[in-house]
Amino acid sequence: MSSKVNKLAAAYRRHLTVPWQAGLAAIQRVIFAVYDKTDELRLRANVEEFALVTQQAGKQWLLLDVTNAFPEWMAAQEYRAAYFESPEDLAGYQTGELTEFVADLNTRLKARIAADAGPDTVVALLGVGALFGLARVSSVVEGVKEAVPGRLLVFFPGEHYPENHTYRLLDARDGWNYLAVPLLAQD
Repeated sequence: MSSKVNKLAAAYRRHLTVPWQAGLAAIQRVIFAVYDKTDELRLRANVEEFALVTQQAGKQWLLLDVTNAFPEWMAAQEYRAAYFESPEDLAGYQTGELTEFVADLNTRLKARIAADAGPDTVVALLGVGALFGLARVSSVVEGVKEAVPGRLLVFFPGEHYPENHTYRLLDARDGWNYLAVPLLAQD
C-alpha cells in the first residue's frame, strides 16, 4: 500500500477508535477521506484495508461504488440515443448537474442503504470522481445522509481547506462548504 493511502487508512483507524456517539445529526455522521486524485488507483487497490479496519473496530462495512452509476443510468434511458445527439436535452446539462440522474442515483443508494446498513455500519461511497460534470458530490451526500443509520464515509479525490471547511473535487471545481469530518493522510 502506498504511504499516502497507508496514512489515510491510519487516520481512519484513529477515527474509528473513538466510540460512536448516539443521537448525532446526519451531517455529524459524514466522514470525508480526502486524498490526492493521483492516488485513486492506489486507494481502489487497497480499499479492502478500510473494510478490514472497520471490521476490526467491531463495525459493519457496506461499499457502494458509484463509478459506473452514470453509464448504467444512461443505458436504461429510453431516449439515450437522442441524448447523445443532443446532450443539452438532459435536465441540468447546462449547470453541470443532471437532475434526473442525481435523483435516480440517490434513490438507488438509499434503497441499498435501507436494505443492507444498520446503526453499526460504515457506508463507504467510492468512485465520486466519476460524477464530475454530471452530479455534485454535495447533492449525493445531502440526498443520502439521512438514510445512513451509522456513518457515511466518502472517498474524496480532491482537497480540503480547513479554514472554511471547503472541499474541491479533483481540484478542478469551485469548492463547497461542508461540515463533514475530514480525514487526511497526515505526515
